[in-house]
Amino acid sequence: MSDLREQFGQIDIYLFDQLLRGRIRPGMRVLEAGCGSGRNLIYLLQAGYDVAAVDSDPESLGCVRRMAAAWAPTLPGNNFRMESIEAMSFPDQFADVVLSIAVLHFASGGAQFNAMLASLWRVLRPGGLFFCRLASSIGMAARMVPRGGRRFLLPDGSERYLVDEALLLNLTERLGGELVDPLKTTIVQDQRCMTTWVLRKAADAPAKSALH
Repeated sequence: MSDLREQFGQIDIYLFDQLLRGRIRPGMRVLEAGCGSGRNLIYLLQAGYDVAAVDSDPESLGCVRRMAAAWAPTLPGNNFRMESIEAMSFPDQFADVVLSIAVLHFASGGAQFNAMLASLWRVLRPGGLFFCRLASSIGMAARMVPRGGRRFLLPDGSERYLVDEALLLNLTERLGGELVDPLKTTIVQDQRCMTTWVLRKAADAPAKSALH
């Protein structure tokens, strides 16, 4: 068990599933937007992936940079950038895989949510994989207290920007993406819902999405 922890850390179990299914393979460039302290990057860094990441918190990004220096010293330091997701400076079609895990629900409203999502889609190459986990109202809509503009008070006491099935399907169409898996939602002991949204970008997709 300790060997597994050293190899994978506290990786998101649904991201681990994508690895097991061979959708994220060595040699791919993986960008995590909102990487935090890097719990989802431990395996990728040690396994030789071309990893990049952004986060707006200097302490979290410092932790990821130290991990990269120890496990993947050949990666350019400029792969790890302190910036907001909606203003990422990576070029268009930069990554084979873009990860957004427990980040988009911190949007202040629809404008910021769409700006972040458009930025994530912009840096994903045609044919690439977008893996997203975010809070939703799916399965617990009656327990969420509206605060206006898709912001809700959750039973766990937090306030989040929440999506639902209809919105995610609409966004998938507007992005020109294709669902790789059905939407999957985990209800966490009647406190909150987390939905997994996995898309493939069309091979002929333009750099800019319809969200702009």
